[in-house]
Amino acid sequence: MSPVSSNAPHGQSPLRTVQVLGGGNAGSSAHVRSLTEGLVARGVRVTVCAPVEADHAYDFTGAGAEHVHVPRSSDPVSVAALRTACANADLVHAHGLHASFRAVLALSGRSTPLVVTWHNRAHAEGPRAHLLRLLERRVVKTASVVLGTSSDLVDRARVTGARDARLAAVGLPGQHRPGDLVDPDDPDGLRPKIRAELGATGRPLLIAVGSLDRQRGYDLLLDAARSWRDLDPVPLVVVAGEGPMRPVLQRRIEDEELPVRLIGHRHDVPELLAAADLALLTSSWESRSVLAQEALHARVPLVATRVGGIPDLVGDAAELVPYGDPQALAAAVVGLLEDGERCAVLRERGARQAASWPTEDETVAQVLSVYDELTQPRPLV
Repeated sequence: MSPVSSNAPHGQSPLRTVQVLGGGNAGSSAHVRSLTEGLVARGVRVTVCAPVEADHAYDFTGAGAEHVHVPRSSDPVSVAALRTACANADLVHAHGLHASFRAVLALSGRSTPLVVTWHNRAHAEGPRAHLLRLLERRVVKTASVVLGTSSDLVDRARVTGARDARLAAVGLPGQHRPGDLVDPDDPDGLRPKIRAELGATGRPLLIAVGSLDRQRGYDLLLDAARSWRDLDPVPLVVVAGEGPMRPVLQRRIEDEELPVRLIGHRHDVPELLAAADLALLTSSWESRSVLAQEALHARVPLVATRVGGIPDLVGDAAELVPYGDPQALAAAVVGLLEDGERCAVLRERGARQAASWPTEDETVAQVLSVYDELTQPRPLV
């Protein structure tokens, strides 16, 4: 797909867009950074409204955008700041449910087109779940276009009332893939050093990445880990991430003497992943999981739950198991550790599947074509 030009159509000034980000999701933040860089390169003026810590982490200003600090809140002060930032925009593009709802409030009474990208599905129980459904309905009925990063998100938007819902092309941001960073055949490289640091010398290393919350299914991962305590050598599970379930998980690891380490938030996840023998994704729901994409790019065999957008994303390039079944998860892990030929097949399939995913350029081109639909003058009928 060739990039769509946005340079002063019909003699007008360059397209002015505002990207609204809540700042709570690493995948959406990285997507906005990549999108910003691509849009600016094509002559689009970009303002990113996000918490200041998000700009520190993802450097939107370094990508050529103007950054406006808007807290991750829907209080009147935050909405007023967002409304001011959107005053001269030709189009507003919000990422995630809460950012999208703030954008709806900020654009109230204005005719500015609103594009919404759903990167994930909000999770809640009880009264909060009902509130989230109301927010979803308000957002999708206001948005000009809803882009979903997986087909089930697109279906959800349509059922909720979206007038135009489409599957988003979302490339994996980053110039370097995990496989470019660690050479498994280089004995003097990073791989043995990382494995020694983690305590995985001479034993299989299994990597999971993600916040320590209930959605990630780490309680089930610990259940499965009991099944391979008797293997020789005992595989080590390393979980990179932080979150509210850390005390509960750590207590179980200690009480049950499980071969699992919680190593907290890490900035070297690509290196950790490429040093691993297997990658594990145990969530109750995922869209375009960054871990799944990085694992396939790095040619690391992946065991994942068959949920959300994962089957479409990985195809036949991963071992998929039902969510909530620790026995199936344990069997898939042990099976791969004992079957080098199957691992080799998954590595080759993973590289082929990764090559089929949209590039960052294709992602920008699709988004810009949506912008053009909504902003360029149409002939009178």
